[in-house]
Amino acid sequence: MKKKINLPKIKILRYFDQKKIGSIPRIFISSIMLIFFFYSAPEIINYANKNDNEYKNNSKEVLAYTLNKKKAGIEDGVTNLDENDLLIDIFSLNDLEDDSVRLNASTIKQLFEDTNYTLDDVRQKKLVKPVALTLLPNEIKMIENTQKRKEFFIQIILPLILKENNNIKLDRIRLFSIINKSNNSSLEKKWLDKKYKQYGVPSKDLTILKIRMDEIPVSLAIAQAAKETGWGTSRFAQEGNALFGQWTWSGEGLKPKDSDKNEGHKVMRFNVLQASVRAYQRNLNTHSSYRAFRSARAQLRDKGKPLDSLILAKYLDEYAQTGDQYVEVLQKIIKQNNLKDFDDAKLLPSSIELESLI
Repeated sequence: MKKKINLPKIKILRYFDQKKIGSIPRIFISSIMLIFFFYSAPEIINYANKNDNEYKNNSKEVLAYTLNKKKAGIEDGVTNLDENDLLIDIFSLNDLEDDSVRLNASTIKQLFEDTNYTLDDVRQKKLVKPVALTLLPNEIKMIENTQKRKEFFIQIILPLILKENNNIKLDRIRLFSIINKSNNSSLEKKWLDKKYKQYGVPSKDLTILKIRMDEIPVSLAIAQAAKETGWGTSRFAQEGNALFGQWTWSGEGLKPKDSDKNEGHKVMRFNVLQASVRAYQRNLNTHSSYRAFRSARAQLRDKGKPLDSLILAKYLDEYAQTGDQYVEVLQKIIKQNNLKDFDDAKLLPSSIELESLI
């Protein structure tokens, strides 16, 4: 026997019962309620969808200020930055076609041989061939000889690091030329405005811009890339061109295997290796966590001393959760692999760059 369920009457219907009002008013009131429900339902759904938008991925809002494993702010009290301005040149690199051909290790080795590109030659002559690769070869992790694998990895990333340093060096030369002028042209002012945005200096303080717009020692960049990727063998490097283990909470990235699926960070992925190098340099040059790093670099500049990677590495304790231990590892990598040999290396111009000069 089914148990009878007594549902409580709606107050307004109970009122009609008490007043002994007929069925027509009941039908009228019911119709009004149905019309109200169907009219308001789309608005309620739209409101829910709007609130849900904040959880959607947006890879262009994550690079510089969510990379350092925490959503830190910007130094010197700077706020209200537009990340599209800050990272537009990185976006332009990262938006390149993502169907780049991945050369295998043997093809790359042959390319290096054909161009006479060896690290011994670089150490001796301080000249680097402009061999720009977009992707790491999968076979790099199969190179059993540790020393050969390390040298192969350095050969791949060295031209990329030098290229980004050259871009900064040219910008720095132009900046000092502008600073030393009493009057600047409209073109120079537009260029300055662009660089203020690019380096996160809305206050338009030339002193801050000068400190931020500077190179990263080559040996330090190589050491960090080696540490973060296991000399190019990590899944993040292979699948996402992530050379420096930069983190993101909301953008395009690769999830660490041991992390919770619904929480935590991802490792930022890039379409080309060059974008990863540029994002790394922009991170060190703008993020508040590395203010001490930039200050120490500026002091070396003021004293006319070279940018010593062993000194500057001391100020990167916040790059990894291991802190001082991370610094010690970087210094060990630099020393054991004689990476400072590459600090004064020069990148030879490519054929395209030579043609542009003719």
